[in-house]
Amino acid sequence: MHLSVELTYAADVTTVAAVLADAEFVRWRSHAPEVGAVGPVDVAGDPGQGFTVSLRRTLPTDVIPPQLRPLVGDRVEVRQTEAWEPPVEGRHVGTIVVEFTGAPVRLTGRLLLEDDGAGGSRHRYDLDVRSSVPLFATAVEEAAASAVRGTLAAEQQAAREWLARP
Repeated sequence: MHLSVELTYAADVTTVAAVLADAEFVRWRSHAPEVGAVGPVDVAGDPGQGFTVSLRRTLPTDVIPPQLRPLVGDRVEVRQTEAWEPPVEGRHVGTIVVEFTGAPVRLTGRLLLEDDGAGGSRHRYDLDVRSSVPLFATAVEEAAASAVRGTLAAEQQAAREWLARP
């Protein structure tokens, strides 16, 4: 299943890229309950030369349909890696991989951070959500997509709050 999510910010691309590459922000954004408990965070590089953000999260499985919970247990560990290339003409592009340890689902896709034409920024996720459960693949993919939408909405709110700080 394909999933596209667009986040917007009232800040320029350079500023938003700096926030996304800030390990302190990555840890801070984890305070939203929808994001889950964040474990180790690693940020390497910088927005001008390209950067990678790797983190682990633990999510409750209440977002998974009840009939599928026996497949994953009480919690799911999520490993997420975003690899951003150096900016080209003011745009940042990258790739993302999200793996759910103990759950039969994986997300991969492209990232885009660009000017929105009104002085702000547009941060786009284009993801492919895949499940390896033959009979329940669609239900698992839909549950994962719903969880990702919720997490990204919480992350957008966290970034907006971070950007609004004095």
